[in-house]
Amino acid sequence: MPRMLRRAAVLGTTAAVASNRGAARGAAAAQQQDEAAAPPPPPVQDEAPAAAPAQDPYGDLMKLKELLDAGALTQEEFDAQKQKILGA
Repeated sequence: MPRMLRRAAVLGTTAAVASNRGAARGAAAAQQQDEAAAPPPPPVQDEAPAAAPAQDPYGDLMKLKELLDAGALTQEEFDAQKQKILGA
C-alpha cells in the first residue's frame, strides 16, 4: 500500500508541475501574441526643418562685415558676397 500512495503522490506532484509550466508557457505565448498584434509605435520624427528665414539683407551684410573685420574674409570675398546679397 505505501508504494501505491507514493506513486499517487509523485503523479499528483508531476501533474501539478506540468500544469503550472503549461500555464506559464500559455501566458508567455499570449503576451507574445499581444505584442505582435499591437500596432508598432509611431516613428520618431526629427524636428521639422526650419523654414528659410526671410531675406534680411541688412543683417547679412552686418555678418559679412563682422567676418571681414575679424579677418575671416578678404575684401574681394566680402565684395563678391555683398553683390550677391544686394542682387547687383
